Amino acid sequence: MPLSLDIGELVPAFPDFSAALVVAEGLSIPAERPEALDAEIRRREAECRERWGGTELSAIPGVAAWRAAYRAFGIKKTSYRCSVERIVKNVLAGRELPRINAFVDAYNAVSLAHVLCVGADDVDRIEPPLAFRYSRPGDSFVDMAAEPGEDPNDPPKPGEVVYADARHVLCRRWNWRQDARTLVTPQTTGAVVTLQANGVGDPLAAADDLARLLRDSCGGACRVAVVSAASPRVSL
Repeated sequence: MPLSLDIGELVPAFPDFSAALVVAEGLSIPAERPEALDAEIRRREAECRERWGGTELSAIPGVAAWRAAYRAFGIKKTSYRCSVERIVKNVLAGRELPRINAFVDAYNAVSLAHVLCVGADDVDRIEPPLAFRYSRPGDSFVDMAAEPGEDPNDPPKPGEVVYADARHVLCRRWNWRQDARTLVTPQTTGAVVTLQANGVGDPLAAADDLARLLRDSCGGACRVAVVSAASPRVSL
């Protein structure tokens, strides 16, 4: 499936935003984390604690950049933090990265090591083209973390930055929480991943790291492209 990613709508307000687009194909995703991947994740957790232990989250450059970006589109509540901040915070508190499946565990390990926001969707459940953009009337979002009995339908607020395909929002508040309809599972054979930076970090290096981890733990092959203010639209 041909895929494109466009960030042009955000460039005027967020010229430092960049992202690697990774399309992973031919996957065979173990439901349980393989031993080699588990050892690599344990190593990265230890490195995170050694590097950032005792440091305020707001002093970690990759976290500070996203806090500033969130404030710039009106997110001031501390309950809304980007995905990598939550990952780093939990690891520094002594908790392990969650065990979801080998694919998700691998990209969480990349997010932790590179202090970048990373998200992925099942390529067979999305409708291209893809874009990071501002929310629009009629956007829909089904909250993957809705509690039993809660209405999971939670459309974005006006002016909110979202990640979306042609049909619905894939992630609210830029990289806060993913939609439930396109999650990567052990049945997924192809996925599209975004590795996002806002002036701090190297999405291409993180994409190369992810491709290696996925090759070793989930098989398949990856195609990679990068968007930035200088080149706001790419196709794969």
